[in-house]
Amino acid sequence: MAVGVLDLDPERCAGTVKAVEADGGRAIALGADVSERGQVRAAVARLREAFGPVTVVVNNAGVTDYTPFEDITADRFNFIYKVNVLGPIIVTQETLADMKAAHWGRVVNISSSSAQTGAKGMAVYSSSKGAVISLTRTLAQELGPHGITVNTIPPGSVTGTIMSDANISDAGAERIAATLPVRRTGRPEDIASACAFLCSEASGYVTGQIIGVNGGRVVT
Repeated sequence: MAVGVLDLDPERCAGTVKAVEADGGRAIALGADVSERGQVRAAVARLREAFGPVTVVVNNAGVTDYTPFEDITADRFNFIYKVNVLGPIIVTQETLADMKAAHWGRVVNISSSSAQTGAKGMAVYSSSKGAVISLTRTLAQELGPHGITVNTIPPGSVTGTIMSDANISDAGAERIAATLPVRRTGRPEDIASACAFLCSEASGYVTGQIIGVNGGRVVT
């Protein structure tokens, strides 16, 4: 296993790099703003130099937003969409040649259950993640003939992440958990397990799908 761990701040990659190495794999920390093609291209070049062609991509970078609808500005809209929608497009484009050459590839886009249900006060965020779901379905059709599958995971409320730590208090997490059939919020490992399946050979007949990992928040 060889993994490139990408973050806006490469120092935040250290824990994941160590975990991969402790499990017997190889990993490298990469720094880039996913909405800036030049930075992504440079990071992918470093990854290729270290480990060779890139055939698995998990588009997990994202930013959230709680701006009331009437207060949304063009600047705020553009920022959210650049990271959440343009980011996955750029990263996938910059790695696509490797997957096509291999006639095999896996792309997993992390969307959000708020894209499926809507979320009060999150018009820009939820709509951007809805765009990720539509992007996934379209790419599955375009890239399937090249042996590349494209799926999306829309998580429910997941605690223990940078985003959740900044936006969900312990009391808030307890309130959310009480509304879910499984009576707990998600953990990063829950999303990682679904990603592992979708990135494996075992998922070769699964593409264009929404794999909900949300504790039962979305059941239809």
